[in-house]
Amino acid sequence: MSPHNDIHPTVIVTGDVTIGPGSVILPYSVLTGPLRIGRNNIIGPHTVIGSPGQDTRNPRYDSSRSRIRIGDDNIIREHVSIQKPCYGHTTDIGSRTYVMHNVHVPHDASIGDDVVLAPGVVLAGLVHVLRGANLAIGCTVHQRSVIGQYAIAAMGAVVIRNIRPFSRHIPDRPVSVNEYAVEKFGFGDWLPEIRDYVLSGAPPNAPEIVAIVQQYNQLHAASGRDQY
Repeated sequence: MSPHNDIHPTVIVTGDVTIGPGSVILPYSVLTGPLRIGRNNIIGPHTVIGSPGQDTRNPRYDSSRSRIRIGDDNIIREHVSIQKPCYGHTTDIGSRTYVMHNVHVPHDASIGDDVVLAPGVVLAGLVHVLRGANLAIGCTVHQRSVIGQYAIAAMGAVVIRNIRPFSRHIPDRPVSVNEYAVEKFGFGDWLPEIRDYVLSGAPPNAPEIVAIVQQYNQLHAASGRDQY
């Protein structure tokens, strides 16, 4: 561990754990390796990172070699749980994420950069939450689902299908464009074709948008799930 960290003396660290410099680990957190945490992270009190994934097929699986990777500049608030993979090699959290109070990140999850998980969000196993996505308060996500880049799901939404990039999912309403994220992340110049893609499925032309949609489509096809 870097000497340039602020780790509270009540924190429990076991196994192969690496913590990059500039990180703050607050009281009563539990970190279990194999675990790599990058630079400049804030991890709130009573957070548990590295417990075995909750899998009914094999609830007592050997998780001793199951890894978690967390990037840089994340804020992970109090009472968050981040669990080890059951099926793949890692559970991944990118950089610059904001994981708020009482969020559950399950086994084999992949959380992209710049994601926001609001208080009380619960993810099921093997989900992909792609870059810039936002899951609002109390949202729950079915296993193997894919939340597209810069999409948002409403407060209390139960997400049982994949959500396309730049979409806004509000239960019992038509899918709409997440124009807030379009502007926030600098895609305003392509808003007309983003709108056509989200609302009618028209393939985009701009290389920047094409790359986003292609990444999502690959994961969507592999998931075997429907989409909104």
